[in-house]
Amino acid sequence: MGYELRVVRESPLAFAELARAIAPAGFELRGSDEIVAPHGGGRHAVAHWRGQLVGEPGSDWQLAQLLRLSAVLGARLVGEDGEVYAVRDGVIEALTGGSAVEIGKFDEIIDAGPSAWSP
Repeated sequence: MGYELRVVRESPLAFAELARAIAPAGFELRGSDEIVAPHGGGRHAVAHWRGQLVGEPGSDWQLAQLLRLSAVLGARLVGEDGEVYAVRDGVIEALTGGSAVEIGKFDEIIDAGPSAWSP
């Protein structure tokens, strides 16, 4: 199991609400619990439903898609260690302890696709 990021909202997210909200944003439900996003003619996993939305990104693209999904649901994207991921001025940032670490430009990451991170 990798590093988990959770989609967190003030009000609990019901599965039925999730299913209704994702399609207009281009996400799809695959099976009973996997959220996927299209890229390059394929569908790629972004998150899983485990009573809440959880993602284990293996690329910046998956991280960016989790941020898109969070925005669609009016939620925040939070890491296991409490850091919050956000997009500010078109740049993805990880916010922790009062400081921000830039990850990259959102649009460029989305365009690049789901290439896995190097070990």
